[in-house]
Amino acid sequence: MKVSTIRDGQGRLVGNTTSYSNGDTVARDRSGSILGRSSQTFGNTRGPNDRLVSNNTADARLLFRK
Repeated sequence: MKVSTIRDGQGRLVGNTTSYSNGDTVARDRSGSILGRSSQTFGNTRGPNDRLVSNNTADARLLFRK
């Protein structure tokens, strides 16, 4: 398990991602609420309520808005 922080242009904490050994990643906002998940196995990224965000890339950073 690897945890990475996501920061904005001013260095403020926006959220974090947790990567697991099977290639799946969970994205959380700064309060700890889950924003979504990405799956290397299926090659997709799902947002809140399991809505499909991207079906051709497993990139959890797509879940963070500017």
